[in-house]
Amino acid sequence: MAQASSAWPAARARRVIVLLLLGAAALLAWRLVQRPRVRAALAAPAPVAVPASVQPAASADVPRVLLGVGTVQARRSVTVRTQVDGRLDSIDFTEGQPVHAGQVLARIDPRALRAQFEQASAAKARDQAQLADARLELRRSRGLVDVGAASRQSLDSQRALVRQLAAAVQADSAQVDYARVQLGYATIRAPIGGLAGARLVDAGNIVHASDPAGLVVINQIDPIDVAFSLPGQAVQAINLARARAPLQVLAYAPGQSRPEASGTLVLVNNQVDAASGTIALKARFPNPRHLLWPGQYVRVRLVLGHWHDAVTVPDSALQRGQSGRYVYVVDAGHRARVRPVVVAQEQDGVAVISRGLKAGERVVVDGQYKLSPGALVRELAPR
Repeated sequence: MAQASSAWPAARARRVIVLLLLGAAALLAWRLVQRPRVRAALAAPAPVAVPASVQPAASADVPRVLLGVGTVQARRSVTVRTQVDGRLDSIDFTEGQPVHAGQVLARIDPRALRAQFEQASAAKARDQAQLADARLELRRSRGLVDVGAASRQSLDSQRALVRQLAAAVQADSAQVDYARVQLGYATIRAPIGGLAGARLVDAGNIVHASDPAGLVVINQIDPIDVAFSLPGQAVQAINLARARAPLQVLAYAPGQSRPEASGTLVLVNNQVDAASGTIALKARFPNPRHLLWPGQYVRVRLVLGHWHDAVTVPDSALQRGQSGRYVYVVDAGHRARVRPVVVAQEQDGVAVISRGLKAGERVVVDGQYKLSPGALVRELAPR
């Protein structure tokens, strides 16, 4: 009995020793398995944040504009020509200087035309005298017929003579008027006010009404017009906006960021050009300082209205992918997320986002080429 009691603690001790050995072996095996992982974890560098310029999307009122390129045209342009033949006596304008309507520009030798006028006037005076005499004779013939001293036939003949002479006087009056007009053409006047161009003929030359070049070209440049074109698809939007109010048009000289002039749309052509698919338009601008010049090319902005409280971002934030336009948005964990967007307009470095983005969301505006979806972002202020 005593031997059985002493054998039990010994067996128990052996089991404890075996369990301890098994535990030690398991711990050793776990350490052998985990040691490479721990070493790899310790050796792996921490995630590196990618520096990028970030700014929040803004909310602003933005004009809705259509962009085009136009040509400046004179409001009115007239080539001044002589209407009669003759020698050009004088030039009475200065090249490149303003002229007003009715101003004398040149004079043609009037002597031959004045002689024709005087001849027509003399013929009229002669026929008027004959008509006056014939009317007196007609009055006497009536008295003689009444007392039976003259025949009815003589009275009728006198009446016919009076009518004949009256017609002759009427024809003479027309000749006098024609000669007066021709004489007036010897003094050449400006038909419109504007700016005189280069003199095309010198005094002393013989000029003809059939000369194609004329004497000078006058351009009215205040106000002045700009002709431009836009895609035909814009016609409906233009007409809808124009029905609400006159549309503003801004003209920019090449390379300039500020408009040279602000005008009003005055013409939308009545058809779309089938060859180019564009619609022709015309705007009119006040031009007191002559900043716009005929023949000049300008950039044109047609203002259709405004977007109110529109979401805007710098256009540098926009990226283009296979599925369309997108931006990188930085979330609360400073991670870059791809956000598809719909762009309504890009103008002056600002893009209007109609869908896909809210005001206040932080958008990457520079440094996108280093980013990938989910990348940690170190935010920098925009430059």
